[in-house]
Amino acid sequence: MKLFRFGNPTSEKPGINYQGKNLNVQAFGEDYTPTFFANDGLNRLQNWLNDNADSCPEVSDTERMAPPLVQSGKIICVGLNYRDHASESKMELPKEPIIFFKATSAIVGPNDDLVIPKGSEKTDWEVELAVVIGKKASYVSESEAMNYVAGYMVHNDYSERAYQLERSGQWVKGKSCDTFAPIGPYLVTKDEIEDVHNLNLWLKVNGETKQQGTTADLIFNVPHLISYLSQFMSLQPGDIISTGTPAGVGLGFDPPIFLKAGDVVELGIDGLGSSRQEAEAYQG
Repeated sequence: MKLFRFGNPTSEKPGINYQGKNLNVQAFGEDYTPTFFANDGLNRLQNWLNDNADSCPEVSDTERMAPPLVQSGKIICVGLNYRDHASESKMELPKEPIIFFKATSAIVGPNDDLVIPKGSEKTDWEVELAVVIGKKASYVSESEAMNYVAGYMVHNDYSERAYQLERSGQWVKGKSCDTFAPIGPYLVTKDEIEDVHNLNLWLKVNGETKQQGTTADLIFNVPHLISYLSQFMSLQPGDIISTGTPAGVGLGFDPPIFLKAGDVVELGIDGLGSSRQEAEAYQG
């Protein structure tokens, strides 16, 4: 299944891409919350669709696409998890996953505008595969880890590099500005993806390809990350793990390239769809 949500920020509704059509499933009676995932919502929705899909109205292409899930408890990000990105960052390959958090208040829809933070001169892009947890995971083994996955999304892990790297302290400051976590357009359930470790991912700025990679180059794969993280914290339904970015971030160019108002960023991952954000200056 491909779950999505749509509508204005104050009135978002659940939808599903079903047999090639985007359908409004508000009549199902639930939104895509942690409670939905924890209570076997994916299977219940599929069973409901078998009887009710024909009566679901289609969603217009003009509707705003919202984040595909709501009320996520945490976004856990993995740094330097592609060999080529570690190389362009001039850093050694990590011996264990480098973990940091991103505030959930940064989440926006896949095509919402990127707001460059007040005073920022080093706002950067990062296309990433995001993994959504479907049920509580605590001290799980790698062999069990995929049983805890609800699905996958495209995530642009925007970063303000000065805040992240030049202001001391942890990376979270440079990762959590409002609009810095556009996700979607879809949450694609894991059964739809044959091999999550063989997906192409790409990103363009103003039509020029900046990132072109594959999840085959992950240093720590999805089962390893889930198992590893679950040793230190429980992973809850609706939690998001962002698995890292390949080479081609703005900081990696010589000289570095950063975003300015009016720039257009487009990105996508095989089977998960694509998104588009236009950068705008902070207005107060």
